[in-house]
Amino acid sequence: MSGSGVTRRAAELGLAWALLLASYPGLTDSHPQCLDFKPPFRPSRELAFCVQYREFGCCEAARDRELMDRYYRVLERLEQSLHAACSAHVQDILCQECSPYAAHLFDAEDPSTPVRTVAGLCKEYCTEVWQKCRPIFGYISDDQDLLNLENNMAKFCHYLALNDEDYCFPRLLTNTKLTKNLGLITADSEGCLQLCLVEVANGLQNPVAMVHANDGTHRFFIAEQVGLVWTYLPDRTRLEKPFLNITEAVLTSPWEGDERGFLCLVFHPKFKYNGKVYVYYSVEIENFEERIRISEFTISSRDMNTLDHSSERIILEVDEPASNHNGGQLLFGDDGYLYIFIGDGGMAGDPFGTFGNAQNMSALLGKVLRINVDNNNQGPLYRIPLDNPFVNDASARPEIYAYGVRNMWRCSFDRGDPITKEGKGRIFCGDVGQNKFEEIDVIEKGKNYGWRAKEGFSCYDKKLCSNSSLGDVLPIFAYPHKLGKSVTGGYIYRGCEFPNLNGLYIFGDFMSGRLMALKENRQTGEWQYNEICMGSGQTCMFPGLINNYYQYIISFAEDEAGELYFMSTGIPSATSPAGVVYKMVDTSRRAPPGKCHYEPLPVRVKSKRIEFVPKEKFIPKTVPTKRPKIKTTTKPPTRSRPTAQPPKNTTPDWLDEFLKLLRKESGVYETSRLHPTSATTKQSTAKPDKSRKGGKSGERRGQKKKTKTTGASKRRTESSEIQNGAVRLVNNKGRTDRGRVEIYINGEWGTVCDDLWSMKAAMVVCRQLGFSYVVKASKHAEFGEGRTLNILLDDVQCTGKERNLLECAHKGIGKHNCSHTEDAGVVCSQTENAS
Repeated sequence: MSGSGVTRRAAELGLAWALLLASYPGLTDSHPQCLDFKPPFRPSRELAFCVQYREFGCCEAARDRELMDRYYRVLERLEQSLHAACSAHVQDILCQECSPYAAHLFDAEDPSTPVRTVAGLCKEYCTEVWQKCRPIFGYISDDQDLLNLENNMAKFCHYLALNDEDYCFPRLLTNTKLTKNLGLITADSEGCLQLCLVEVANGLQNPVAMVHANDGTHRFFIAEQVGLVWTYLPDRTRLEKPFLNITEAVLTSPWEGDERGFLCLVFHPKFKYNGKVYVYYSVEIENFEERIRISEFTISSRDMNTLDHSSERIILEVDEPASNHNGGQLLFGDDGYLYIFIGDGGMAGDPFGTFGNAQNMSALLGKVLRINVDNNNQGPLYRIPLDNPFVNDASARPEIYAYGVRNMWRCSFDRGDPITKEGKGRIFCGDVGQNKFEEIDVIEKGKNYGWRAKEGFSCYDKKLCSNSSLGDVLPIFAYPHKLGKSVTGGYIYRGCEFPNLNGLYIFGDFMSGRLMALKENRQTGEWQYNEICMGSGQTCMFPGLINNYYQYIISFAEDEAGELYFMSTGIPSATSPAGVVYKMVDTSRRAPPGKCHYEPLPVRVKSKRIEFVPKEKFIPKTVPTKRPKIKTTTKPPTRSRPTAQPPKNTTPDWLDEFLKLLRKESGVYETSRLHPTSATTKQSTAKPDKSRKGGKSGERRGQKKKTKTTGASKRRTESSEIQNGAVRLVNNKGRTDRGRVEIYINGEWGTVCDDLWSMKAAMVVCRQLGFSYVVKASKHAEFGEGRTLNILLDDVQCTGKERNLLECAHKGIGKHNCSHTEDAGVVCSQTENAS
């Protein structure tokens, strides 16, 4: 067959393949996979030989040329008289390496078996080729076991057969089960998009944010609510020395509803040159007054992976009238300005003043702010951009960019389409609702987003809602509380690795654990909703992928390359070191090999590297669970008649619902993770997975009044969720680095007696909790007596190298000759000379 004949026949096959794909709309349960154990892709350049796979397959142009060269070498050795009958078969067989199902065809999915040298052939096809073109196999394959069977057709074709006959060539070309929506995101029978995950980091104390420096190093920095920020290198190793440690200043507590703490950080767009980083955290000043603080730090001159802790400059502080609705987002826009997203001040219904903080233009609460922090080394710490919408309004704070928001939790800028840049610069936010709806907003300059007049598309304060001059902007999407009760805003995917995700806004719900997606119809401006499920069946059966996650979705993130991540946890406590970071993966289609390759700039490391050890596992397919249907609203509600008073809360506050979900009558936690289909079950029926450790919460709504929580010692954790030997520190000041040592043994928490208590024993506790140093081994119940607990350990003697106190020598579990006046404690630190 001539070269033009090869191309013409391949083109015919390619057209047939394309028509076949177009003929079967619907959903697929197939598992396309290449010989490198990765998903197929669309070649970046035209294929000249295996053109039937030019739209979707497993070969780039270079490999296509190699197969063509191999084809001509086979024909050179083949008798001329066989060319007409056999050349097409040679091409078909060689090109199966480019099939989207190459891994199936060559038995490459099973690592315990050798990869075939010839693709799996259907019996009828093998018989036809054997009868007409038997010699070609000797030129295609060097498998001696196969060639020894060449004279026995039955055994020969049995050798080339596949256990799964659906995947043999050429039958798979006409198998509708395998060709439905091939190359598109896999979806289940109810349209739930099936994605997979890669575990990226674990053992984190309530990870609230993950950011990058945009400096070419491709490091990422993960912030914990307690006030620690860790540096991770591109190979996922963590540096032992924290990037930032302001745990002494951050106001938070172990209370499961406490949303105060370290909430966000962002790198200056010119960080590579000015070394500036901005942080958002809660503080307490004299007389128990609480504030939101926005501060600036500068990178250390001695270590590029550590901030200079003495460089802090307070840019802005805002009084918090209550302890919840703290907001907590910082972003830099393409305009170079710093955007600050602040909650309405807390409590239910924004009860402050006549119309609430969110509608009060003289207050910064319930607003999106925009300020200029450039060139602030001298003069004011920030300036007002000249085009801020209210700079000429004497009754409004000039920092305000937008208003009428309740408690925006996680906002992001759209990077824009990778090719057209369409959508670039849009701000997407999740705004947590009150009693009925959660919403997603696109933030625009000078606009009013309706709170407290509206919640989602619905009227909340009917008197305000009926005000025709309100001029509020409706959300692009809102969902009712049967689907979730605390939205976590996400990102428009603009990464390189998974082209099918481009343009999807992916977000979640903290309470229900749902992952969700919106896709904009550019013609109508409407947003189409899809739920995201963890892949079932073979969808996630690729090396290193998992299909489950902890329920409480705290935050989303982008890395420097634009790939998408989220952070979640299983036990909502800001001091429990069990948070996990996941990377989102679409196995339906990847970018062509090499397209997304980048070379990170070198990082000078002075701290010890801690290797990443993944802990999560793939869970086999489970029976699908029906999900509640969602009916979105796209039109504004009819304005109601005014009422004399704002409506009273007639539905339970979300925190009450949250506590019902987490706490049984005896006061235990439930730790749950979402399985391939359980992300879609009702949150009130979520069941704990007995095989998993728990995580912690990313609460964004909390207590009704300011109270210091001292009840950590009264909580119990379900025995199946915490490992023997786990420890926690309890004190009456909400400190996470010191306290009475409580240990978990055989289903209960208890205290440790200070007989023989030493710095080596304290070191075991501090290291177990993630601290690098021990400052003090405290005795005589310095941090209070744990009288409600049993004393579980006494005469503890450690070498300092044990993983937990149970590995140390001790008197025996429950055996002691002491009282709670001798309860042991520790003071830990991340720095060597702390006090």
